Amino acid sequence: MTPAVDFVKQKNIHHQLHEYSHQANCQAYGLEAVEKLGIEQARVFKTLVVMLESKELAVAVIPVANLLNLKAAAKGLQAKKVIMADKDKVVRSTGYVLGGVSPMAQKKKLRTMIDASAKEQSSIYVSAGKRGLEIEISPLDLQEATAAIFLDLCQ
Repeated sequence: MTPAVDFVKQKNIHHQLHEYSHQANCQAYGLEAVEKLGIEQARVFKTLVVMLESKELAVAVIPVANLLNLKAAAKGLQAKKVIMADKDKVVRSTGYVLGGVSPMAQKKKLRTMIDASAKEQSSIYVSAGKRGLEIEISPLDLQEATAAIFLDLCQ
């Protein structure tokens, strides 16, 4: 399994795994999960990594159909500015491949923010650490597991 799956099992966090066949040519990983699993877009969240001006990396977990508001992310992180992190830095820091970055059990613990819309759902889907594998988890369990804060993060 993946570090994220091992993590939720080890911590006895209530979850469900959902697997689907990932198409290698698909770049819209989250929207592919929506389509293949037949679930509402509002319940599927993507994990984005941003970099602060101090070069610190942080995580933003937002609905797959939305765009990250970088100014809102910077404000939530008490930074002047954030930008999307370089792909190679994301892979090195998290230990996951792009399109399979889980907000849980990353190689390096990063500050994490979850879009406040997650609280409207009884459960949300986030990457389980590889393309084609999602973890369904309660937003509050995800918040606790990642020591995250809820913020309005989308444009």
